[in-house]
Amino acid sequence: MSSEVVDTLINGAKIITMDEKRRIYMDGSIAIKGDQIAGIGKRVDIEKKYTATNNIDGRRFVITPGFINGHIHITGDPLTRNYVPDDIYCSPQEKLTKWVMPRYFAHSAEEERVSAQLAALEMLKAGTTCFLEAGTIRHLDSVVEGLNETGIRGRVGSWVTGRAMNPDEDQNQLNEEGIRTLENEVKRYPARKGNLISAWPILIGHSTNSDEIWQAAKTIADHNGLGISAHMSPYQEDPDWFLKEYGRRPIEHLESIGVLGDNVSLTHVAHIDENELNILARTGTNVIFCPLPALKGAFGVTSVGRYPEMTRAGINMLLGTDGYDIDILHSARIVASLFKDIHQDVRHYPVHETLTMLTCNGAKAMGMQDQIGSLEVGKKADFSCHDTDRSEWRPILSLVSQLIWSADGRGIHSVWVDGIRVIDNYRSTMIDEKELMGRVQECGESVIRKSKIPFVSPWPVIR
Repeated sequence: MSSEVVDTLINGAKIITMDEKRRIYMDGSIAIKGDQIAGIGKRVDIEKKYTATNNIDGRRFVITPGFINGHIHITGDPLTRNYVPDDIYCSPQEKLTKWVMPRYFAHSAEEERVSAQLAALEMLKAGTTCFLEAGTIRHLDSVVEGLNETGIRGRVGSWVTGRAMNPDEDQNQLNEEGIRTLENEVKRYPARKGNLISAWPILIGHSTNSDEIWQAAKTIADHNGLGISAHMSPYQEDPDWFLKEYGRRPIEHLESIGVLGDNVSLTHVAHIDENELNILARTGTNVIFCPLPALKGAFGVTSVGRYPEMTRAGINMLLGTDGYDIDILHSARIVASLFKDIHQDVRHYPVHETLTMLTCNGAKAMGMQDQIGSLEVGKKADFSCHDTDRSEWRPILSLVSQLIWSADGRGIHSVWVDGIRVIDNYRSTMIDEKELMGRVQECGESVIRKSKIPFVSPWPVIR
């Protein structure tokens, strides 16, 4: 019996499949044909069934599905990372208007393109193969062009708000403009076969979107098989605003206008009450938790966060990095430890559950569970090879525990997306990293100059 010819065979690796049975092969192989996984299993079985034009010795690797970052600002933050001091004490609204928005609005189309490529490169090199962008892109065409050059998979959206904040603004006109933007972006970048990057009707959220825009986004998503994502309730300001405006809390109001569901993902969701939690569970709405921004931004999650309760209620929860540390394994480690301490119960978010957030839960929220999130025959060949010839991986004893508690993105040797090796031996195969780093420095300095945000340091910086 002749063997089937495939493009690539990786033999002898340790493979965490995240399939339905959560099988882990300690001496496994994976066969890639085109953009899909053709075979996966024990090495002795796969070697009998397949031959390849490209054979890779996988004995030094732990292979995992590509991670999914559920919430990341790929523009605005990467080129200005950590410039704003972490001890600026002011209201969330003041922080947005004085420290955040000027940086976003200072970006040119080219600077957003460079920012997106930097974020994509950093994600890939840390094992993230798919992401959901936060909806703060102002120059979508340039960003999509830049992302396509990196080889990453993702869903993006233009900056859409559309609520009249001043008496002289025309709400009907804002609605028309916002809805037109949502409709146009999903037409220009449809989620069809072969498109790694496509558009969703992503909203800023909070109190920035009118009911009409929320409802239009949900209709567009439902009709096109897409999802919606929005920020909501990181601080008490969101519930306070909705209660004053509508007499209902945010999640209650979104349910009342018919815009929740299993294709909707809400980010942060720190300040919710019991009824809102029950609504999220009943409607199948996904929740994206960004642990580092929550702690750094003092959301109060250690005192009011209901994330373990959400998980127990069956709410699908995934992780995001927001505008901070892009290595999502660091976020996983925070989740795996934070609630153990808060509740003084080590049973909260064990490592196997945490890894599920990065893979299967992320794929479900993105409506892509039939394509990514686990390593199975017929699914996309999106995976990462973790290098165990490193001190943090030795001795190899318990793969999932070591992945969450000891490893991080520094050990990602190679990454495949859609069957293409986009990272090899720690370097991008798609773009010139040296050239990009030069552009990143130039663009970062340019954005800071244009934003006019002052440099603040308690220590003297001598130039």
